[in-house]
Amino acid sequence: MTKLKKVFPYLFVCAIAFYILPLLPRDKSAIVLMVIMHIPLTCFITSIIYGVKNGVNIVLPLGVGLLFIPAIYIHYNSSAWVYVFLYAIISLVGNLIGRAFQK
Repeated sequence: MTKLKKVFPYLFVCAIAFYILPLLPRDKSAIVLMVIMHIPLTCFITSIIYGVKNGVNIVLPLGVGLLFIPAIYIHYNSSAWVYVFLYAIISLVGNLIGRAFQK
């Protein structure tokens, strides 16, 4: 249970990226840039930080993927389903890289 509690702040940061960031851009090109660059970078950096502090936890990448599903229906369309898996993989890679730098 304590490992699960440690994941929540990192998932919260990703949730902000998923649900608040898409409200900011005014044009379609900025939204595409955000989906391709800003959101994955947020997930990656957050996962690295988690990995450095806590090691590998599969709940983090799974949570990242699951958190993005409602965002598809709120901000995007059905073509964004691929990003569920992409963001989860990016989070897993970041978590593994962070684990490599754990003391």
